Amino acid sequence: MTPVWAIGLMTGTVLDGNIDIAMLRTDGETIAAFGPWELAPYPAGVRELLGRTLEAARAWRFEGPEPAIFREAERVLTEGQAHAVNAFLKKHGYAAADIAAVGFHGQTVLHAAPLDDRRGRTRQLGDGALMAQIIGADVVYDFRSADVAAGGQGAPLAPVYHRAMLRRIGAGPETAILNLGGVANVTWCDGETIAAFDTGPANAPVNDWVGRHGMGEMDRDGRIAASGKVDEARLADLLRHPWLSAPYPKSLDRFDFPAAMADGKDLADGAALLTAFSAAAVGRALDLLPRRPTRLIVCGGGRRNPVLMREIAARAGVEATPAEAVGLRGDAVEAECFAYLAVRSLRGLPQSFPSTTGVPKPMAGGVLARAGG
Repeated sequence: MTPVWAIGLMTGTVLDGNIDIAMLRTDGETIAAFGPWELAPYPAGVRELLGRTLEAARAWRFEGPEPAIFREAERVLTEGQAHAVNAFLKKHGYAAADIAAVGFHGQTVLHAAPLDDRRGRTRQLGDGALMAQIIGADVVYDFRSADVAAGGQGAPLAPVYHRAMLRRIGAGPETAILNLGGVANVTWCDGETIAAFDTGPANAPVNDWVGRHGMGEMDRDGRIAASGKVDEARLADLLRHPWLSAPYPKSLDRFDFPAAMADGKDLADGAALLTAFSAAAVGRALDLLPRRPTRLIVCGGGRRNPVLMREIAARAGVEATPAEAVGLRGDAVEAECFAYLAVRSLRGLPQSFPSTTGVPKPMAGGVLARAGG
């Protein structure tokens, strides 16, 4: 297949108010070229609406009818992202006809991994048909449901794109990709073999901790954590959590490891503890891989936190390298991923594997909404 241009969209679980938009030229197997990318803000009020929607989702827990707020939030976030794509295309001199597809992840409001007695459940808000109508381009959306219905975790989905990234930079099995969003996930490859899973929390607990103390939305540059002291005994207790040593595939919801892990600590010491826990959990995860990597290429917002990066290097015993140092775009990776997955979906290529989400066999995913209805 001749590589085509696609757009990917991503909004993470940390609710930073931004829409990640990236263009990628790909055949769904290789990365032919990186196109423009940007962080576009949601319209005023959307972030607050999504915050209330997440609260409603946590109270719902997949029991009974969906909260009524889901319908409003789905419409508003779809319109916001669609209009952001239209502005993005105009700004960069493209038309909808230049795009083979838009990969629209939607907003995750709740995710529950499968248990022994039940399948997993996941809910992303996003109306692909409405987006296709507004943009005038085909939209691939609902990437996770088929995986979950087949018995998979529904996450992570980025590993097949991470494999393409590793191949592009010529990295071998000594190198893995670590994404630090609300939750952290790692991808390791050796030839065609992919091993990938969520390692534990990344930014979500410390962001929530800082917010609880009225100190903003995040620990910018890790300054609060840097002023605190890690309670090593408390950290050791947290690291005994059985999930950390459980075999992969495995996935997390952003609230599975909450800010309450630091209850009883002051602001600085709590931030230090939560940051150290996220870092140490990465080390535990690397021990589970077929071969322990010596270098991590780090993408996602957490790579901009120098304290977290130092803690990962020290507590996981690896070189932690920002994606930009090897010619990749650390803020764009997740959006690029959904552009890549959209093209894979058009071609019927698998997006998830037994060693990534636990599906019985490699599976394609995504639902196609045509521009013409």
